[in-house]
Amino acid sequence: MKITEISNTQTQLTLKDKVITLLGTAHISQESTNEVKAFISDKKPDAVCVELDEGRYKTISEGQNWEQMNIAKILRQKKGFLLIANLILSSFQKRMGIDVGTKPGQEMISAIECAKENNIPFTLCDRNVHITLRRAWANSSFMGKSKLLSALFGSLFSKEDLSKEDLEKLKEKTALSAMLDELAQYLPTVKKVLIDERDQYLATNIFNTPGKNILAVVGAGHVKGLISHIELLSENQSSAQNIEELCTIPKRKWWSKALHLVIPALIIGAFCYGWIAFGFKGFAQLSATWIFWNSLLSGLGALIALGNPLSILVAALSAPITSLGIPISSGILAGITESLIRKPKVQDVTNISQDMQTVKGVYKNRITRALLLFFLATLGSAIGTWVASANIAINLFAK
Repeated sequence: MKITEISNTQTQLTLKDKVITLLGTAHISQESTNEVKAFISDKKPDAVCVELDEGRYKTISEGQNWEQMNIAKILRQKKGFLLIANLILSSFQKRMGIDVGTKPGQEMISAIECAKENNIPFTLCDRNVHITLRRAWANSSFMGKSKLLSALFGSLFSKEDLSKEDLEKLKEKTALSAMLDELAQYLPTVKKVLIDERDQYLATNIFNTPGKNILAVVGAGHVKGLISHIELLSENQSSAQNIEELCTIPKRKWWSKALHLVIPALIIGAFCYGWIAFGFKGFAQLSATWIFWNSLLSGLGALIALGNPLSILVAALSAPITSLGIPISSGILAGITESLIRKPKVQDVTNISQDMQTVKGVYKNRITRALLLFFLATLGSAIGTWVASANIAINLFAK
């Protein structure tokens, strides 16, 4: 395979039977949008591949269909954390797009529109974003999950503006390498799922696209990885990488499943031991410790989210029970209660992306407040479980 750097943003890969041009873009750059249009109009490739999946294509081209979003249903399906991550990421990109005067993902949509105008077939080559987020979460350790949540919420409320000059630096190879190296050190699993796995997925789809002259419009951060994977595919086509396994969600490890059963079993065992060894008074004391910490911290989380009094009460009352291995959290119950009492209005639906950009907006919007309540009540219950467990253990050993 012959590799030719046409420009800082364009790399041409010459294979035996086709030429693939990788056009690296910044997803909120007007210059990238103009460059994509010019290339397709002038070069007229046989096919255009874009770094989008069906869901994101529909969202960017048609707008997010928030009208059909049922918060209570989403929480019942245990997709609350996934929705929060999606909202934060889309809000962050939207804010950056506003800063530089362009719509996030516009260069991808422009590539598709320009391809249609010139009767050129296009393909959506990226992996479903929900699968990517779920794999990133499932493959992360507890510390990795904590870092990921911190990074997401930090980016949500960051006030740093992005200038056009800063934006163009995102397409420079040296700057990108430094950023990816930093991400690999801070969140190695996330970098593997968000970048490395998608490089493999994108490369396979681009390589298998019919035609002799292919244009691939991708984020600049993927170019280096795509070159490596396409080179491997060109050297040995019979060893084409199986991308189906990259679309599966890893099953929870046995010890993770066991932990959810062991901890409640130990707590219940501690209650029984307290009754046998110290009578009803010992049982009551241990039970009170468990109820106090779970109720206090889950209810406090709901209170910080400024939930409805009934939602706060549901969080506080349900936490001691749901923490005993029941497959539903107090946060889910409290979030459902909040969404039923304070039903989202039209302005909540239409303003959700804008409201997500400020703390005041998150609290004002009924959709995001219900999600915030779900998150904080769940977090409070989890902390309460560990604090209560530690206090119960101390009380037993002290006796």
